[in-house]
Amino acid sequence: MVDNSVTPVLTEAPPGPLLEFWRHFSENRGAVLGLFVIICMVVIALGAPWLAPYAPQEQYRDALLVPPAWAEGGSLRFWLGTDDVGRDMLSRLIYGARVSLLVGCIVVTLSLAAGVILGLSAGFFRGLAENLIMRLMDVMLALPSLLLAIAIVAILGPSLSNAMVAIAIVVLPHYVRLTRAAVITERAKDYVIASQVAGAGLLRQMFINVLPNCMAPLIVQATLGFSSAILDAAALGFLGLGAQPPTPEWGTMLADARQFIQRAWWVVTFPGLAILITVLAFNLMGDGLRDALDPKLKR
Repeated sequence: MVDNSVTPVLTEAPPGPLLEFWRHFSENRGAVLGLFVIICMVVIALGAPWLAPYAPQEQYRDALLVPPAWAEGGSLRFWLGTDDVGRDMLSRLIYGARVSLLVGCIVVTLSLAAGVILGLSAGFFRGLAENLIMRLMDVMLALPSLLLAIAIVAILGPSLSNAMVAIAIVVLPHYVRLTRAAVITERAKDYVIASQVAGAGLLRQMFINVLPNCMAPLIVQATLGFSSAILDAAALGFLGLGAQPPTPEWGTMLADARQFIQRAWWVVTFPGLAILITVLAFNLMGDGLRDALDPKLKR
């Protein structure tokens, strides 16, 4: 007898969305490196009380401007040296990571939340409301961002909290314009029209149907905005308008060390490197997120 039975063919199940995202994300080695650096920064910031050898404000009057441990005249007590009042540079850098990441989180949260609400309003309520919102955003974009932030901090008063509010206001137009463009694109699709015909309310259309499908570019912008927030906060701190001494913020540390650039290179180099590495890591990770979340850029 001839066996006519058909042998079933086993097909491999398609990868889940998270696995597929990680596969596309991991193709960018720079993005993976940036993610690793960010994870290390978060661990350092959270573990600052245990990782820092000294308190950030503790002064050692017998160790002023001590070089790093490997340099001539250095001491193993202070691996990265001390500043002009005898504070340990390593401890201040570790606690500075906590301040900088906190600034980035608060700025991105405020600007993203306000930008999503204004962008959704401009995308759904066309006409006068859209014109008012977008013309205001155009006026804000016409002004230099750092100059606008300086003006806002000058009005509110120099402090870290006021600097965060100013930076959040400055970067707000980017989220508003991005959200509005994504909303207008999504509203023309069939699933939104079908939901509207089925009787879905306005709030359901905005926050349940449309907004989740607009989050991919917003996540990328938020990641890149994180690095911009850290850089702007450091710039305001360097100008004396952000965090005030003795807060261990990297921009403020640079401002305090300006007069010692030639005498003590380490008090300027290490805070500058911390800003550079952190900003570069967030930019690399944002570039990888853009490649992984945008279907047009997937290889």
